[in-house]
Amino acid sequence: MKFIRIAGLYIFIASVVLFSATLFMGNYSLTETSIEQTFSDKKARVTETFAKVAKENGVLDKTYSNPFSFMSDVKGLFEKHNQQVSKDIAKEKGISSEETEKLIAAATKNGNVVYTKEVVDQVLSGEKAKTLDQSTNWMYSPGKTYDSVETFQNDLTNKVNDANRNLAKEFFLYDNKYSRFDITKAASSGIIVENKGLFLFLTFGLGIIGSLMFIITGLFLKPIPGIKNNGIYLNNATNRGWVGIVVFGFLVIFYVLLYFHPYVIVNWTSIVDPVKALFIENGSASQWFVYGLLYTVSMTVMAIRMFIKYRHNQYQIVRTAVVLAFQIIFAFLLVEILPLFDLPGVDLKNAWPLDYNFLTDWNVKNYLEAGHLGKFMFFWGIILSLILVPVLVYFYGKRWYCSWVCGCGGLAETLGDPYRQLSDKRLIAWKIERWTIYPVLVFAVIMTIIVGYNTYYVINAPDIAAANQNEFFGINAYRINEWYGFLIGSIFAGVIGTGFYPLLGNRTWCRFGCPLAAYMGIIQRFKSKFRITTNGGQCISCGNCSTYCEQGIDVRAYAQKGQNIVRSSCVGCGICSAVCPRGVLKLENASDDGATRHKVPEVILGNDMDLFEMLEENK
Repeated sequence: MKFIRIAGLYIFIASVVLFSATLFMGNYSLTETSIEQTFSDKKARVTETFAKVAKENGVLDKTYSNPFSFMSDVKGLFEKHNQQVSKDIAKEKGISSEETEKLIAAATKNGNVVYTKEVVDQVLSGEKAKTLDQSTNWMYSPGKTYDSVETFQNDLTNKVNDANRNLAKEFFLYDNKYSRFDITKAASSGIIVENKGLFLFLTFGLGIIGSLMFIITGLFLKPIPGIKNNGIYLNNATNRGWVGIVVFGFLVIFYVLLYFHPYVIVNWTSIVDPVKALFIENGSASQWFVYGLLYTVSMTVMAIRMFIKYRHNQYQIVRTAVVLAFQIIFAFLLVEILPLFDLPGVDLKNAWPLDYNFLTDWNVKNYLEAGHLGKFMFFWGIILSLILVPVLVYFYGKRWYCSWVCGCGGLAETLGDPYRQLSDKRLIAWKIERWTIYPVLVFAVIMTIIVGYNTYYVINAPDIAAANQNEFFGINAYRINEWYGFLIGSIFAGVIGTGFYPLLGNRTWCRFGCPLAAYMGIIQRFKSKFRITTNGGQCISCGNCSTYCEQGIDVRAYAQKGQNIVRSSCVGCGICSAVCPRGVLKLENASDDGATRHKVPEVILGNDMDLFEMLEENK
């Protein structure tokens, strides 16, 4: 069995190494075919102009050996394309350079600049005159004066260029992470693209097989039921050793590439194209499909580990099975299936404010344009966030979501289980927790109000939204949503929240940053039936409960006093109860009487008792 276990470990490591190495395999070549494939939803002028610009810059049909050098040459083509298409449109229906020179000459008299609407009408007519009037009326004399012809010439030229660019906007291409990803994937070729099924087996397949060989042999090597955490602080993988640091580095790099440079991982998306094809014929996987598949596979494999490790504990088995089912069905399968029926591909269990894009105009439009079922999904999101979440927290505590439903919590409880002992139990960590999580909640609320305000006008009164420049009290709705997504959704929840598992424990995001956890935590702390009761007389102060509390709660301190554990951060995972050798802790839903829940029982010490007096009283 030990041989099988070690072999499984080596197979898993080999699959991870190969998976990483695939990033540097294959070739990339920008051809007319790949350009047409990338911009198939654009007009013919777009593909023709982009191909022309690529050819002029020596990029068309040039072969690159890695995505980095490919993108180094391609990224500059987007702006050059926009400049070229602006020039072409200007010649057809815009303001030409000759007309600009005539305007400058007509407005210049004896070295003085007198620019008026009459000058515009003298040189231009029709739509051209109207367009320039709208763009440059602030430059008219006598309201605006110029000390030199050169200054006027610069202002007018810039405004003419802006006007021409506005005419060509429908043909513009924008250099962002999504366009970079699309064009890189279309340009990819070589061993990965030609052998997708083989590499799917060699990476995902062997990774799963190796993991299960390593995990399942634990049943035979440790046949007696019971939680085995022996040597966990002596293991390089689970106590911030070199293995943990390697895993930390891999996870951080993975999330950075996923969120900010997805063009680098196009080979990974090609590998899982066969899985995507199960949902859409000849479907092309995106970086988010790779993430969803990898997320679900990781949870499934590590859930099997949970079933084995906690096989004596029914609560842990049921909880793990439920959270895994929610991930597979709601967060993966339905997200892929719903678009097949022209419905938004959303995670129906994702509640606000965790779903920070819920009220964005594009998201609301997707719901409203999807018919009655789409409208139902929109109102379901509102009901879930504002009614079901607080009601269920009142009855069951935040554990119903954080430990039984949430995808973040599901990954933390499965993939992150080996790292739960790394959570910081110090008082300063508790203070930092409160200093960070509630400001994030406030940030989420403010962002949602601004975005929701803008969405209302974008949908119902677009003219007012345009007049407001999509702002609310001077804050741009798109910009604040973008910053929230970058700082909280990507950096905090992804890079730090998951990437730092091997260093800070498995619930860093849930403990320090999740706004939904903060929202539910307030309810749990002050008005909920949930608590962890303690039988202090049985506590032997072994410290297992505190050690394995992923939220960094010093459970032992409560148990020693016989005090109920009512903490806003507690996710009710039940591990503290599971690892207790004396049955001191119990997860309960009882009365919501605040006095009873928070009462600290009087501690009776031996020195405070007179045994003879007690005997007399109890005769």
